[in-house]
Amino acid sequence: MASVTRAVFGDLPSGAGTVEKFQLQSDLLKVDIISWGCTITALEVKDRQGKASDVVLGFAELEGYLQKQPYFGAVVGRVANRIAKGTFTLDGKEYKLAINNGPNSLHGGVRGFDKVLWTPRMLSNGVQLSRVSPDGEEGYPGELKVWVTYTLDGGELMINYRAQASRTTPVNLTNHSYFNLAGQGSPNIYDHEVIIEADAFLPVDETLIPTGEVAPVQGTAFDLRKPVELGKHLQDFHLNGFDHNFCLKGSKEKHFCARVRHAGSGRLLEVYTTQPGVQFYTGNFLDGALKGKGGAIYPKHSGFCLETQNWPDAVNQPHFPPVLLRPGEEYDHTTWFKFSVA
Repeated sequence: MASVTRAVFGDLPSGAGTVEKFQLQSDLLKVDIISWGCTITALEVKDRQGKASDVVLGFAELEGYLQKQPYFGAVVGRVANRIAKGTFTLDGKEYKLAINNGPNSLHGGVRGFDKVLWTPRMLSNGVQLSRVSPDGEEGYPGELKVWVTYTLDGGELMINYRAQASRTTPVNLTNHSYFNLAGQGSPNIYDHEVIIEADAFLPVDETLIPTGEVAPVQGTAFDLRKPVELGKHLQDFHLNGFDHNFCLKGSKEKHFCARVRHAGSGRLLEVYTTQPGVQFYTGNFLDGALKGKGGAIYPKHSGFCLETQNWPDAVNQPHFPPVLLRPGEEYDHTTWFKFSVA
């Protein structure tokens, strides 16, 4: 069974509201979630010696999350990932979004779902956070009602995303947690062993927009179907890191996505999802400038993300899985993060 406690995390400047923290605890995991951006601020997992460490990057205080920072632990939307040139056309009308990442729009725009206060509701084994994204917010059409539910069961953290739209709109929601299974603040993730259950990936252009090709992983650096040690793999293939979408099974049922093992501590993370893709990101843009929890600094490659989601720029690429939500339909996706010790 999991227990849930509620506390104040901090106050937003100029009376904009109070951010609350919800702590979900089981015998195996302890997870802190705040109502600002539905953000996971801490996640404690025991190693094989029974010693607990926090395995997500982030900040101890609210101020950390209000500064410019790379979406640590947050839910991103209305559309996660990149939209080419920040434009798309729907029913003959062109929509223009904020350009906030090179020439493209990233993670919902300038003030996406990660930079707003959500309304929390405590559950017996978790917390549900909701908000209404107004029509036209960040340039997107239609009002969108959104519910994000975190529940804890033993070593498994489940995140369910639901949304309903008043007008047809693209929707793609994910959680942007950065993990380091050696413990946050550890210098890199090179000793992590990774498997991603994907037969194909999306090659990208120099601005990280998919070219449209769905490329087989066979015989490439992107073949992670058998375990690879990350540091050695990046070196062998002369890669700066990963920031790519891997194409998962097309089924809407729960399917295995990825497994990451840290041999030193014995910690194991398995990811399951209903989503058609996962963006595997190795923290290539982290540069050590931000001060994290316990005085930690976060240099390049000090954390990894497994952002389960639809494929990037799907709104402009008709052969990608459908990303449009229509009135009367419900967006409903779930991702499971299962922690254990091996």
